[in-house]
Amino acid sequence: MSSLRSHDDTWDIDTSVGTTAVMVAAARAAETAAADPLISDPYARILVDGAGGGPWSMMLDEDFAARAEEIDPEAAVLFAHMGNYQAVRTRFFDDYFAEAGLRQVVILASGLDSRAFRLSWPAGTTVFEIDQPKVLEYKRQVLAEHGVQPTATRVEVAIDLRQDWPAALRSAGFDDTVPTAWLAEGLLMYLPGDAQDRLFEQITALSAPGSRIAAETAPMQAEERRAQMKERFDRIKEKFGLSDSIDVGELMYNDPDRADLAPWLAGHGWDSAAVKSADEMRRLNRWALPEGPDIPEDDAFSQFVTATRR
Repeated sequence: MSSLRSHDDTWDIDTSVGTTAVMVAAARAAETAAADPLISDPYARILVDGAGGGPWSMMLDEDFAARAEEIDPEAAVLFAHMGNYQAVRTRFFDDYFAEAGLRQVVILASGLDSRAFRLSWPAGTTVFEIDQPKVLEYKRQVLAEHGVQPTATRVEVAIDLRQDWPAALRSAGFDDTVPTAWLAEGLLMYLPGDAQDRLFEQITALSAPGSRIAAETAPMQAEERRAQMKERFDRIKEKFGLSDSIDVGELMYNDPDRADLAPWLAGHGWDSAAVKSADEMRRLNRWALPEGPDIPEDDAFSQFVTATRR
């Protein structure tokens, strides 16, 4: 577990877990600007620029790939792979919402997710976004300054998921008799295992039959492997002048007692399925890492889990 996290920590877009939202938005912006993008997020760049740039903005420089290759070819491959992962992940969950077709949506720890503004939702859809108050405030203000309007009814639920968010969600107009499409993307790795269980128990209690859920699981790595990766990224950060940036790995919980999500859901009233993110990256021809003994097993990468409430 991370020494940087505590049970009552908070953040805005410039601190702690909030900075990871900027990192992910930068990856979506870079993918959107690519020659053959998997996704289209026209608001990601606006949200990154509004955060004052920071270390992640370098990903948006036109010559970043060339500079990275010149400075450290191995690091260039890693940056490309991480960007590809974010693109594939975003594409998977975009497709999930399109297939679900439900008119009540809840995005947990929504961060700088702009789906309420960029996806084509069925008429009458309400999208509830749950996150820290300052994160939601930042996104609302920046997009409003650029005249960006949501494509569904968007409702902010400004609360920490460690608090009584189900009560806050109901107070905001959520109807637990209506099938709901839930999303937990880029969230579970920032929760310890017991908090993950509690979160999905709460979701299950709020989910009418026919509800859907999609989630990105928290990958598990041996402590030796984690130490090796940290050393590797520390070297990369030094080479690219990112020494003052937050160590994302230190924000995550590598909990060996964390439940395997798909079987957990299957045992709690859901029909569930899991897709390895590595397989999805290969299917979309976005796997950038070389094959070999130094590459971790696929199980060290996340899974994309989907489920339907029985």
